[in-house]
Amino acid sequence: MESYLKENFEVEPKNPTEEALKKWRSAVWLVKNPRRRFRMVADLAKRAAAEKKRRKIQEKIRIALYVQKAALQFIDAANRTERKLSEEVVQAGYDIEPEDLAYIVRSHNTKTYDFHGGLQGLARKIKVSLRDGVLSSDISKRQQIFGYNQFVEKPQRPLWMFIWDALQDMTLIILMVCAVISVGVGIATEGWPKGMYDGLGIILCILLVVVVTAVSDYKQSLQFKDLDKEKKNIIIQVTRDGTRKKVSIYDLVVGDIVHLSIGDQVPADGIFIDGYSLTIDESSLSGESEPVNIDKKKPFLLSGTKVQDGSGKMLVTSVGMKTEWGRLMVTLSEGGDDETPLQVKLNGVATIIGKIGLAFAVLTFLVLTARLILTKYISNELLKWSMNDGLALLNYFAIAVTILVVAVPEGLPLAVTLSLAFAMKKLMNDRALVRHLSACETMGSATCICTDKTGTLTTNHMVVTRLWVAGDTKEIKSKEKLKSSISEKVLTVLLQSVFLNTNSEIVKDDTGKTNIIGSPTETALLEFGLLFQNNYNQETKNMKIVKVEPFNSVKKKMSVLVALSNGKLRAFCKGASEIILNMCDKIINEDGEIVQMSDKQRKAITDVINGFACEALRTICLAFKDLETGSTSDNTNNSSDIPESNYTVIAVVGIKDPVRPGVKEAVKTCLDAGIMVRMVTGDNINTAKAIAKECGILTADGLAIDGPEFREKSDEQLKDIVPRIQVMARSLPLDKHKLVTFLRNELKEVVAVTGDGTNDAPALHEADIGLAMGIAGTEVAKENADVVIMDDNFKTIVVVARWGRSVYINIQKFVQFQLTVNVVALMTNFVSACTSGSAPLTAVQLLWVNMIMDTLGALALATEPPHDGLMKRPPIGRDVNFITKVMWRNIIGQSIYQLIVLGILQFNGKRLLNLNGPDSTAVLNTMIFNTFVFCQVFNEINSRDMEKINVAKGMFDSWVFMIVMVCTVTFQIIIVELLGTFASTVPLSGSLWLASILMGAVSLPVGAILKHIPVESSAHHGHDGYEPLPRGPDLA
Repeated sequence: MESYLKENFEVEPKNPTEEALKKWRSAVWLVKNPRRRFRMVADLAKRAAAEKKRRKIQEKIRIALYVQKAALQFIDAANRTERKLSEEVVQAGYDIEPEDLAYIVRSHNTKTYDFHGGLQGLARKIKVSLRDGVLSSDISKRQQIFGYNQFVEKPQRPLWMFIWDALQDMTLIILMVCAVISVGVGIATEGWPKGMYDGLGIILCILLVVVVTAVSDYKQSLQFKDLDKEKKNIIIQVTRDGTRKKVSIYDLVVGDIVHLSIGDQVPADGIFIDGYSLTIDESSLSGESEPVNIDKKKPFLLSGTKVQDGSGKMLVTSVGMKTEWGRLMVTLSEGGDDETPLQVKLNGVATIIGKIGLAFAVLTFLVLTARLILTKYISNELLKWSMNDGLALLNYFAIAVTILVVAVPEGLPLAVTLSLAFAMKKLMNDRALVRHLSACETMGSATCICTDKTGTLTTNHMVVTRLWVAGDTKEIKSKEKLKSSISEKVLTVLLQSVFLNTNSEIVKDDTGKTNIIGSPTETALLEFGLLFQNNYNQETKNMKIVKVEPFNSVKKKMSVLVALSNGKLRAFCKGASEIILNMCDKIINEDGEIVQMSDKQRKAITDVINGFACEALRTICLAFKDLETGSTSDNTNNSSDIPESNYTVIAVVGIKDPVRPGVKEAVKTCLDAGIMVRMVTGDNINTAKAIAKECGILTADGLAIDGPEFREKSDEQLKDIVPRIQVMARSLPLDKHKLVTFLRNELKEVVAVTGDGTNDAPALHEADIGLAMGIAGTEVAKENADVVIMDDNFKTIVVVARWGRSVYINIQKFVQFQLTVNVVALMTNFVSACTSGSAPLTAVQLLWVNMIMDTLGALALATEPPHDGLMKRPPIGRDVNFITKVMWRNIIGQSIYQLIVLGILQFNGKRLLNLNGPDSTAVLNTMIFNTFVFCQVFNEINSRDMEKINVAKGMFDSWVFMIVMVCTVTFQIIIVELLGTFASTVPLSGSLWLASILMGAVSLPVGAILKHIPVESSAHHGHDGYEPLPRGPDLA
């Protein structure tokens, strides 16, 4: 079975090939209900059509943006007159039609833009202040006139459509036809109402199955809908009511002033207001890979594009479906998501079992029919056929079809979807947003987590605690004492560096309280600056920023060029201490004078940096340089580059970023679970080592390495050192990508990697599981990730790993349970048909059993929450058999027990149970049905743990499991005691009920005995998920 599955039903968890997707689809056979089975499977034809449509739209946009003739714009502008305003727009107080406003940016039409008065003219027409933004009181009016920032989405399918889908099951349709014929023939032969009971029972049971199935599917679809909305929700920084605040992308309106920085997605169409070195990647919209520089001459920004570099502000001019991105988004959702490896594998299992089931169904029908013909031949009635004989044949056919209903485990692939939907919803509550379903499964196999330090292992609440300035190290305790110990000249340059060389903004909220909006490092520096200078504008009011080079993870520095009040230029630079120090050749002394830096002073500063780092402080070096030549205007016109050398060191600051509570325990949990944790950070190696030791990541035999040193190693050297690497410091995003690729390809590890910056996208894409940070992460990083960690906390990553393992184990439990029911139901009916000429389980009873093992079984077992024991096992190997030898042992053992019990009842039940009288056969058949159902109830409890004897542990914590158990038993009592007319059952005495329950309960000790039978370990590399863990935290 496993070799067949590997050959035909194997797909990659990430980016599976079109060929693999087509291969398993062609291998699937005997699908009872394609509409339901493939509801959560990508529609390749739809996807291809949507891709074609998307390319067409992209080409249209590309032509509109890049191939437009200037003459056309000129003619258009010449002929264009101001459109008459509609009554609605006039009443709202605006001076431009929404369509006209949208057209300006959509067409990049500078003539029309100038015709409306440029940026200031448009701001006047849409009644917005470029300084204060829109008023909160105007938002609903703006949404009414200019529209909402939402795209047209497919409406949620109503419940009746899921009922209709469930009714498309071919075997159920055949059974309904049989039932209708049975009602007709029954009434003709046995009269009204007795003749209709058998057929009506089948119809009612089918309706029950359909409704339960449809409700389950409908609830899943609602969960996916909520998750999908959350995936698309982006938090945007805007200026409203004169203050900067964060809003959801869905709440953005025309007139909003949006702040953009590296890695952001442009949330709507708009006009550039101001900014520095703003570069936009428009490839998602136009297909053009060449980045576009945005400035006042080329001010048009399109929704859906990404900020590649720089920062800026924009005025929103059109939202939602009035943007090109809105039209494109409609095509992006077509075709659905790729199916997960487990869904594909279980489609394969369902196909194999379906083929066996079909053979048994045909054989059962043939045997029953042959027995009927033989009986008629022996009694010389071969040519005499009555309505009763026709009804018997119809009943045989219904039993054969029902065997097929039970035999084709349609619920197997759908149980994966149910389990994943449940896990995704729970993970959402635990602050993890799963973007790709397969990531939930893959996380259960993760053998290594490459994690960032800042914000993930640490709190990201940074405070400056140490300062080195003018040759002296100071503790940041008393503000007055600190201020008096630094000369006025040095303090002036230090504060200029802090307040001018920043991407963050100091704002006042509605209550007048000062808030800082920006990265945690910059927030810490600005809070430090505010200790000395409450009136921060005083430091910057007479200076003009000429050029900004924002911080990025490659250069590890940020620079700014400033025009001073005397007309001269000054450059400020800050960043990774060693890098900035290497750019400096001068130092500012305690009197504020610039002097050449001696080797002794350079060594002293290096010792300070290392000293701070060894205390687990993040070190930032601040420097400046006065430019000798060129006035402000000259340099602005020439767009002069900010210098890269000959700076003067101002100060080194030590920033404390404490380790998050619970991280040490989470790391220990990972090590217990056989998951290696590696820290990959851009920080100083001493800081990284100090934090790694505090977290329990860096052990005595572990290796800490610098990014530059790692880059120089050959592949042979990497094979030796990579298994021991626990910390990589001063790393570039490319180092992270190289490490991930090496771990996956050479060491065959299953790698989870965290990332927050735009440059982390390749590593997130390459890893088996990409984990983007929800708070610090850019939109580009989130888009390339499989899971978004909403609280940026390492503990949440461990929660995802727990759920990943839980999903895999839960599906294995369900498969073990369902295969046992399949084997027993098939063999019981087939053997009975061959020996006695009738099936002890009727069509109605088999339909009820099918619901127990399919929809209800999936609900009970596939939604079990994870337990602590899951993280004391090794990871699930990459290529292990899904149906393990442990599972086969349990399936075969339980099947043998159940078949023996049912066989004894079938052939010797009347004598053993002392059944006499005319209804003894009916009582025996009811007893067999009841015992069979209770065997499944107790086997469901048995399946909760495939290895441990104590299967009841945690059972009462799983409320879904308990509800399913109670409902199954309750409805079984109702069927036997009250619905006998429809279900072909008779009420049982108390002693027979007790006997049924006891025979079912014996499954528990049988299961305990089976678990003592040793099974051979998997021959595959990796673990099968059940061997005891060979290593712990001390051996990591």
